[in-house]
Amino acid sequence: MIDEKAIEEHIRGILVALGDDPEREGLKDTPNRVARMYSEVFAGMNYTNHEIAEMFNRTFDVEMDGLDRQGEDEVNAIPGRVVVMKDIEFFSYCEHHMALMYDMKANVAYIPRDRVIGLSKIARVCDMVGRRLQLQEKIGKDIADILAEITKSEDIAVTIEGYHSCVTARGIKKNHTKTFTAELRGRFRTDANLQFYLK
Repeated sequence: MIDEKAIEEHIRGILVALGDDPEREGLKDTPNRVARMYSEVFAGMNYTNHEIAEMFNRTFDVEMDGLDRQGEDEVNAIPGRVVVMKDIEFFSYCEHHMALMYDMKANVAYIPRDRVIGLSKIARVCDMVGRRLQLQEKIGKDIADILAEITKSEDIAVTIEGYHSCVTARGIKKNHTKTFTAELRGRFRTDANLQFYLK
């Protein structure tokens, strides 16, 4: 679990190292505020991918939801049906500089098998995975791993685009540079028609 007291102590030390006075009016409560903020924005670090999958494992039987199963192929997936959620907004923090990754949007798609996941749960998975020290490439992999565990589908795609403040606000300082990553699995890797849904 996140240790807020330890974070407070370290933030106080950072303020001193920066040459400021942690006892001055504007900074007196900063260590505590930062510790509480870190508990919120890094909440995903408290859970493994498996635990997140269990947390949001709310699925519905395909037949119960009135989706006909005629014409299934040999891998028991539903032909002609793709579930896509686009432009899921979330944020994360780069593990290299602890810098904000912002204006991030994920497109998540899968081909249902026996069960479908509640749509809000897809967005919640993205949000919780983002609340870790992360690389953007790893975020897509983690989201796909969690959805695969919940839905049992092998056909999953996660594309993410966003800005990294470690690129826009420091170093090279390229303000309009956006990073795009794609995690394509199963038929999304080989079928250009399925990849169309992610555009």
